[in-house]
Amino acid sequence: MTNSQEHLTRSHKLRKPLVEKLRRERINSSIEQLKSLLGPEFLNQQADSKLEKADILEMTVCFMTQLLQQNQQQRRLMKHFNKLQSSSEEKLREADFSPLSSTVHSSITKDKSPVSSAPWRPW
Repeated sequence: MTNSQEHLTRSHKLRKPLVEKLRRERINSSIEQLKSLLGPEFLNQQADSKLEKADILEMTVCFMTQLLQQNQQQRRLMKHFNKLQSSSEEKLREADFSPLSSTVHSSITKDKSPVSSAPWRPW
């Protein structure tokens, strides 16, 4: 082994624990952030015991799954609502321009007109 290779190996051995420590700190920080993002209803499930990292990760997965399901349900409802709305608007447009509609409209307005074919008699 040459001096340069030996120096690299020593440098790597000295740096590895530091890099590993930084990695663990990042993981712990992210788990703490997840814990703070979880609602109190999730955190209260384990009120008597200290939450382990695995518990926090599992709760986060459960929470995210619920959010995704709610989002999908809302999208389905909105699609259904939009279909109903466009169908209703289409039926209204058809009714406004159909010949039957104008016939019905004119017969209704004739019935409501002050002048009718038979004279009005109060008795």
